[in-house]
Amino acid sequence: EMLAQAVDIQGVKVLAAMLQGADAKALRETLDKLKDKLKSAAIVLAAVEGGKVQLAAGVTADVLARPAARVKAGELVNFVALQVGGKGGGKPDLAMAGGSDAAALPAALATVAGWVGERL
Repeated sequence: EMLAQAVDIQGVKVLAAMLQGADAKALRETLDKLKDKLKSAAIVLAAVEGGKVQLAAGVTADVLARPAARVKAGELVNFVALQVGGKGGGKPDLAMAGGSDAAALPAALATVAGWVGERL
């Protein structure tokens, strides 16, 4: 059902979604599965555990290889994390972050498609 939430921006599937009750490991595993299914994608997954926000971002290799694209998972996850009182980073294809403002998470996730669209 999460696949249906992805929006297409210039041929790239962009998905920002909450996973209820997930830990960091579950976020990474789900992210890998979604990247395989969506093929060309930029994804942010989030979970809230004990009032703390966990974030995982992933960008597929074909998107990273686009000459003009500036969509990297580390920058994307940090963009979202800053909005929820945290920070993060990682590699261009996979990054993790945390934050402390769970109430700000829905609005932060809503900004993902715009951020990706500006960089494609």
